[in-house]
Amino acid sequence: MAEKMLNLHGTLTTLTSPLVMGILNITPDSFFADSRKQSQQEIEERLEIILNEGADIIDIGGYSSRPDAADVTEEEEMQRLGFALDLINKQYPKAIVSVDTFRASVARRCVEEYGVAIINDISGGELDPEMFATVAELQVPYILMHMRGTPQTMQQYTDYSDMMEEIMLYFSHKIRQLRLLGVNDIILDPGFGFSKTTTQNYELMGHLKDFCIFEIPLFVGISRKSMIYKLLDITPADSLNGTTVLNTYALLNGANILRVHDVKAAVEAVKIVEQINSLSA
Repeated sequence: MAEKMLNLHGTLTTLTSPLVMGILNITPDSFFADSRKQSQQEIEERLEIILNEGADIIDIGGYSSRPDAADVTEEEEMQRLGFALDLINKQYPKAIVSVDTFRASVARRCVEEYGVAIINDISGGELDPEMFATVAELQVPYILMHMRGTPQTMQQYTDYSDMMEEIMLYFSHKIRQLRLLGVNDIILDPGFGFSKTTTQNYELMGHLKDFCIFEIPLFVGISRKSMIYKLLDITPADSLNGTTVLNTYALLNGANILRVHDVKAAVEAVKIVEQINSLSA
């Protein structure tokens, strides 16, 4: 199998060693309260933690995608993102930044005005028909996620006749669309927690290796999600151990990028799994 690479700001970055993406939420309503950062001081402190703990990428979002999240106007989303991206560019101009948005116009502004390197779209182009063409024009890596409905309605759409078959067909179709438009760097996100029950999330995790057939980077974002705290009857604040267990499982089953709140724990998981793999090859 060919080595997986990403073009980040014109530099080919190998994924031989999995990357860690640190979450910067600039929303007032993200499901994990400790991750919400809005003031300049809060954002600066969070950035310092993310980068000092060894993250390769900063993922910034101005629109909460938790179930039943409040809708946010395009103007407000862009205002939030612009404020934080200005801070990043002033203090960490070499940082690799991903923006979590499903709006093509927001994606365009973030790339063209602020130098964002990656677009992370929870909707797989479903919520904005211009997204695929925009990413093709911008020529930046695109994180393609599986979801049904919207953040407000997605948990109403968990009825699958065969979940894995439907997800694999969804990705086959979307990847073909993107390739025909000339998108070179596609990252596949199975969409844990989106349009899936707790049981379905674990079924999906158990089939993670199936996604290797696409031969593109595999992205896993399960940090402190309900599939952990509902199963264990705890809270998001108590879900670090469960997150690390699942991240480790994901790494052992082909994950190339982990999106996390807790960068240090994820970096350690990557290092331990790489040690195991190097000695068992």
